[in-house]
Amino acid sequence: MFKWMEGLQSVEPISGTPGEVGAKSNLLFKMGSREIEMIETITSKNLPDEFSVTYETDGVFNVVNNYFRASGENQTAWTTKNEFQFTSLMMKIMEFFMPGMFKKQSLKFLKNFKKFAEKES
Repeated sequence: MFKWMEGLQSVEPISGTPGEVGAKSNLLFKMGSREIEMIETITSKNLPDEFSVTYETDGVFNVVNNYFRASGENQTAWTTKNEFQFTSLMMKIMEFFMPGMFKKQSLKFLKNFKKFAEKES
């Protein structure tokens, strides 16, 4: 399981070969007292250079493109681009009044992944 994704309770494959382009999985998160389900779809896998996914949940479509390049001995530079598209009025209102909320959560996952990767290597 994705140990760096705080609150992740389960990952269940829906279709395709897990870990490969086109694979879809249902992710269940617990954030405080709320449970959030989202669908992850792998859109590109060109390792070790790139890995991209989308996440869909109620009112939000998130595109995440990750790029990797060697930056020294045993070091990797990681660039990630996130695009959030809001499909419900409620999420558009939340984004308007709390613009940093999604950026903050994305940054939290990035920092957790960095800690995980450095610890595991």
